[in-house]
Amino acid sequence: QVPFVESGGGLVQPGGSLRLSCAPSGSIFSIDVMGWYRQAPGKQRELVGSITSAGSTSAGNTDYLDSVKGRFTISRDNAKNTIFLQMNSLKPEDTAVYYCNSWPAKPWYWGQGTQVTVSS
Repeated sequence: QVPFVESGGGLVQPGGSLRLSCAPSGSIFSIDVMGWYRQAPGKQRELVGSITSAGSTSAGNTDYLDSVKGRFTISRDNAKNTIFLQMNSLKPEDTAVYYCNSWPAKPWYWGQGTQVTVSS
């Protein structure tokens, strides 16, 4: 199994937006639920949101951490085998390294993550 590769992070001012991408080496079609996670300095990694597989009876269903509801949107492009995290109205407390993984997470899928810093 090969780790996922996250990209799209950066430095953004409060209120700004970023779009993160997750491009696994293998197919994600068979993974029932994909998730975006984040880990802020000194804190445990947490699940930000998830999206069900296109092959699932609940295809495309999403769920989010309360603190990001209405601001973050997860989507998937099965043709491109990619998961996205659109983040709007970013706040300083969103600063973290963001990762994608299956849900539940598998240790072999953890990649390097992508750093998101929200600061003025």
